[in-house]
Amino acid sequence: MNDFMDSLPEAAQAYLEDRRLDEVECIISDLPGIARGKAVPASKFAKQDYFHLPDSIFFQTITGDWGEAAGEEGFIERDMILKPDMSTATAAPWTGDWTLQVIHDAYDRKNDVIPYAPRNVLKRVVDLYHKQGWDPVVAPEMEFFLVAKNTDPAKKIEPMMGRSGRPAAARQAYSMTAVDEFGPVIDDIYDFAEAQGFEIDGITQEGGAGQLEINLRHGDPVKLADEVFFFKRLIREAALRHDCFATFMAKPIADEPGSAMHIHHSVIDMETGENLFSGPQGGETDAFFHFIGGLQTYLPSAIAVLAPYVNSYRRYVRDHAAPINLAWGRDNRTTGIRIPISGPSARRVENRLAGMDCNPYLGIAASLACGYLGLMEEKRAGPSFKGDAYEDETDLPRVMGDALDLFENAEALHEVLHPDFARVYSIIKRTEYEEFLQVISPWEREHLLLNV
Repeated sequence: MNDFMDSLPEAAQAYLEDRRLDEVECIISDLPGIARGKAVPASKFAKQDYFHLPDSIFFQTITGDWGEAAGEEGFIERDMILKPDMSTATAAPWTGDWTLQVIHDAYDRKNDVIPYAPRNVLKRVVDLYHKQGWDPVVAPEMEFFLVAKNTDPAKKIEPMMGRSGRPAAARQAYSMTAVDEFGPVIDDIYDFAEAQGFEIDGITQEGGAGQLEINLRHGDPVKLADEVFFFKRLIREAALRHDCFATFMAKPIADEPGSAMHIHHSVIDMETGENLFSGPQGGETDAFFHFIGGLQTYLPSAIAVLAPYVNSYRRYVRDHAAPINLAWGRDNRTTGIRIPISGPSARRVENRLAGMDCNPYLGIAASLACGYLGLMEEKRAGPSFKGDAYEDETDLPRVMGDALDLFENAEALHEVLHPDFARVYSIIKRTEYEEFLQVISPWEREHLLLNV
């Protein structure tokens, strides 16, 4: 047990100082980004090198039904071998005892990685960069809503009640007073994050009623995806302590802004340590324009991953700083691809298309894959957009079915992400979409029942 404790990251060791570890949650992300796994006594975990879960966890839709994605051998629910990545060991500070969470990676019996496990998809893309001598760096932004508890799906989602006793107000972007309304929840978010060893770069009020944004410091894509995966759970638990829900739906409230996971990208030359997007004199390089060109070329085919549900497409509307195009511009939030103000060493490209409802591993992997293809194929970006890009025509799919059509035909993207991942993902998302089409909405009953 002492060897096990010594293998823990510093934050986990600090959390357990002078305390007895009771339990370890062995977890892995499924396709939607839900934590699946097992909770085991700490003494048992210290003695095991792996555990088993059936591969069918990746064939399940968000509703709990199953897609026919098992392959030629059929739905036999073969056990995977799940091995812990001890560098991810972190506290679960909301639990009643002393518990750690550890993310696991999925392998088959031949010790080959499971290609449709989301963390493995991202690792594959990062490895492709490394083979070219490039080190990709990302910084995700997480937007979400704190809303009143909603246990009736037929009831509209409403903003949470603030500490003033009034519902959270909209149109209060960057208001510190608005942030103070959620003070107790935010305090718990900070406390949980500190216990888990996560560094928050800042929390701001966004434009929606009860909408907040958390920025994370830039770093390794897999590490940052792990943190977003952990943060979603952390934030939900903090909200529940204060009788409200945290939701990462792309568009939970009509007429309010949607929630994005903006992804900032840069690429480091592994030999020199310099930003690939900046030249010796600080100017923009060919690689900078090729990366943007890759996003412009391949993002339409990746939208099914960045916007994975029918609700996701409600976010792509004019205004509310939402992306509806593939234009790129400098310091322009009306473009889908934004170049923030920075010095040469921090030059980066912001992809504003990903929704907060996407799986962080898959969203970051898909965005990096588009940039990688641009670098490899030397795609040239179009001219930068000046002015209001909402006047620009969009080339983005507007419904889930169209997005899946584009994804299913994107062979170059499949090769980067892995063809077997593309196969499984497409089948599961088609199944979900067909499930949705069987549901008759209140709008249809109200306007069509007696009028058509």
